[in-house]
Amino acid sequence: MASTAPQTTAMLPTEWRDFFTLTKPRVMTLVIFTAICGVVAAPSSIHPVLGFTAILAIAMGAGGSAALNHWWEADIDAGMKRTMNRPLPGGRMRREDARDFGIFLSGVSVALMGVAIGWLAASLLLGAVIYYAVIYTMWLKPRTPQNIVIGGGAGAFPPLIGWVAVTGEITAMPILLFAIIFFWTPPHFWALALFVKSDYAKVGIPMLPVVAGEKVTRRQIMIYTLLLAPIAIAPWYIGGTSWIYGSVAVVLSALFVALAMPVATRTRADVDAMAPEKTLFKYSIVYLFVLFAALVADRVAAHQGWIA
Repeated sequence: MASTAPQTTAMLPTEWRDFFTLTKPRVMTLVIFTAICGVVAAPSSIHPVLGFTAILAIAMGAGGSAALNHWWEADIDAGMKRTMNRPLPGGRMRREDARDFGIFLSGVSVALMGVAIGWLAASLLLGAVIYYAVIYTMWLKPRTPQNIVIGGGAGAFPPLIGWVAVTGEITAMPILLFAIIFFWTPPHFWALALFVKSDYAKVGIPMLPVVAGEKVTRRQIMIYTLLLAPIAIAPWYIGGTSWIYGSVAVVLSALFVALAMPVATRTRADVDAMAPEKTLFKYSIVYLFVLFAALVADRVAAHQGWIA
């Protein structure tokens, strides 16, 4: 006899919190912060409403591309301990909803930037969305251990877009801001990858520690940290900032190198808490926030006439 009980589905009701989670709020914080720094540090000025609109568009673009990342990697997320409770692998949302949400946010962000600010900034924003959602997520990440190196460009766009939204042109300074984040990404992310290596190995993602081993990864962390240091100081060297930013960049970069050295030279024991790697990862986040805050402080000091 057929059951007359109502059919239930495994899908739980979708709440706004799940849609918000799709935008990767923690990553969004860094995106919004560096974009604001790009806007504030630019040599020209912009009306506060237009400045807010530019930041909103950048945030929406980042959130949209993050949602597309969730949609594409739902099966991978389900197999990783640190991502298995996200909305899609957790069964709280349909994959199509995440995809449509991502496309909607991305499309609106580019249109808003183009109409309100300018089409050069909008083109860069579109490039950032495609870079992260397609080039990195769909192509690079599952195919090459250099995914983080090449894909680092995705997270480097916000200050460049913010600067261009104000000035309407691409010059040496915004390119350097892009380069700072580009070269910061490998040591930042590989430090994380070293202590979540087993997760990536389990789902078949060819992160550098999984494919090339820890020794190579540690050496690459040191190489990119050494490359990052002069690039971070370069805005001061070319005269784009004063000694305020320059001194902060020198101190922060020297500490970055100092923290990267034990990570690069040590061999992990069988039972290892990975303290140096975790310290480097946490410091790398502080590094970028403080470095860009120093850029803004430098610009404010110059604008107020406190420095020549």
